[in-house]
Amino acid sequence: MDFGFTKEQQMFKKEIIRFAKKEIVPRVQEFDLHKQFDFESFRKLGEFGILGLHFPEEYGGGGADVVTTVMAGEALGEAGVDGGLTLAYGAHSFLCADTIFKHGSEEQRKKYIPKLCSGEWIGCMGLTEPDAGSDVASMKSTAEKKGDKYILNGSKIFITNAPVADVSVVYAKTDPDAKHLGISAFIVEKGTPGYTCGEPLIKMGVRTSQTSEQFFSNCEIPAENLLGSEGDGFNMSLQTVEWDRSALLAPFVGVSTYMLKRCADYAKKRVQFGRSIGQFQATKRKLANIRIFGEAARSLIYRIAWCKDQGKPLNHLEAAVAKLFVGDWSMGPANDAMILHGGYGYCHEYDMERIFRDSRLAPIGGGTSDIQKMIISKLM
Repeated sequence: MDFGFTKEQQMFKKEIIRFAKKEIVPRVQEFDLHKQFDFESFRKLGEFGILGLHFPEEYGGGGADVVTTVMAGEALGEAGVDGGLTLAYGAHSFLCADTIFKHGSEEQRKKYIPKLCSGEWIGCMGLTEPDAGSDVASMKSTAEKKGDKYILNGSKIFITNAPVADVSVVYAKTDPDAKHLGISAFIVEKGTPGYTCGEPLIKMGVRTSQTSEQFFSNCEIPAENLLGSEGDGFNMSLQTVEWDRSALLAPFVGVSTYMLKRCADYAKKRVQFGRSIGQFQATKRKLANIRIFGEAARSLIYRIAWCKDQGKPLNHLEAAVAKLFVGDWSMGPANDAMILHGGYGYCHEYDMERIFRDSRLAPIGGGTSDIQKMIISKLM
């Protein structure tokens, strides 16, 4: 494996960091404080080409490989972009748009992918239900075919982007007796009769991402909005794991670099007992812990990205290890960074408290750490 980056990739990363620091980061604290989705920043991600980076140029994408795409996510985190916006980007580009691209018909691709790449439309994925989180096969949402339509009934919960999304990839059972083999996926547009969203949930962190329930009551979906074939849905949901364990984790890696730089600068300037706090052993330990996490997490996610570029099948054990490590270990460095800043770290004016809150989602979203341990032990 060669984790070396080309000069073009390195230059592209620097350009993303410059762009994000200028166009997005100055708005982060305000939108986090008011728990608002930043439509302008999201559109700018589309204009810069990040939302559609890995899609073919013929659909409005950038034609980039997976490693470059993961690097873009890392760059956003390194620039200081908040976890809410990067989460919204991940749900939009990888959970929604990529699923349509991989499994949709050519007509579906042409209809949706260009709008999603540009940011004109926002996408989401409706999978989790109140009684079916990691246990996807237990979902209760159903889609019954009647003539040239499917009648969708059920509900989803904790759906990132749902309140602001123009289109959603929704999973439901077309054969309730077949368990996971009876799950299918559908494209559902905003405004479809019978489809509504709940009020945005008030979350501990990633507050700029809008998260809510989805409700489907005799929602009529055109038969041509079926993705792939009936019963393909479970495997489609599994394929999103490849992105969830690489590109969606990348901002957590990037933010570790951001924290390290901020903490190092603060440690040099903050003077106590006649010398900078950077000279104290306790401070040095905190800085070292942040660096160790960043290096290890970076290796894990880029290995998955590199294998994906090489066409190698996803190693689910390695993917679970990456998810578990980033999920559980990202909270330690975020906690160290906040404590290192003392009272300032606890205040909104210094963004360490926001980063700490954002990091708390990592061991929960996309499959809890306990589930990852189950997967790891089973595969071993």
